[in-house]
Amino acid sequence: MSIAVIGAGKWGRALQFAISKNSTCMITSRTKREIENFVTLKEALKCEYLVFTIPSQVVSEWLENNFVYSGQKILVAAKGIERKSGKFLNEIFAKYIPVENLAFLSGPSFASEVIKSLPTAVVINSQNEELAKEFCSFFPSFIKTYVSDDVIGAEICGAYKNIIAIASGICMGLELGNNARASLISRGLVEMSRFGKAFGAKDETFMGLSGAGDLFLTASSELSRNFRVGLELAKSKKIEDILDDLGEVAEGVLTTEAVLKLSDNNHIYTPIAREVEEILMGKNPKESLRDLLK
Repeated sequence: MSIAVIGAGKWGRALQFAISKNSTCMITSRTKREIENFVTLKEALKCEYLVFTIPSQVVSEWLENNFVYSGQKILVAAKGIERKSGKFLNEIFAKYIPVENLAFLSGPSFASEVIKSLPTAVVINSQNEELAKEFCSFFPSFIKTYVSDDVIGAEICGAYKNIIAIASGICMGLELGNNARASLISRGLVEMSRFGKAFGAKDETFMGLSGAGDLFLTASSELSRNFRVGLELAKSKKIEDILDDLGEVAEGVLTTEAVLKLSDNNHIYTPIAREVEEILMGKNPKESLRDLLK
């Protein structure tokens, strides 16, 4: 089997590390890195199995400019909704790859803990159960894998939890207490589920690893980039300055706008996402708190 990770950020390197426990796993990125088994993009695309970790907002452009389909089997490990089009990642990838060759990774999995071989559980979501099981076989013993066919549910959970994580960071930064944060996260789960069901997602997905599991992790730890964005927003810092200081992609920032567009177009009630977007646009977080409490 030949496997390559596309994208050599923290998450890409963590997945390469994990997969390399059982198989030789290549990795590539737009700039050369001093990483074991680093190869050119041309070499990587020759592999039978590809794991994509490039940021969701550039996936469409990247595929258009770089990808040549030759029967590869794809595991998408990015999370987000494209702001420009409002498309989910499965819709974007399906333009270039047959659905039966697509799988999507979800679940609570910080890169920094995966690379330390700490116990982790993830879900491989695909309409092709055999493909999902193939990708499960690549993971080492410290990563427990599950299989699901709820691709859209897993995608929405992976995208939406980043929005709630920003809100949770704001809550922590304002020192509103544990009661408030627990309430926010639990209502965030309800909001995320309401949004997902409007697109045909399954209830059980939101109660499992992809939903509650990933949400609780991302919305409660400073290891989460989106949570850290929220902490800084609570200090009334501008989002541009926060992202410059962060030096990493915080998917929730642009995903929030995409979610609101979809919510408005489909008449879905998403009050937390709306307040996060208004704070990102400059609204005082304390005003948002008062509005949510109303």
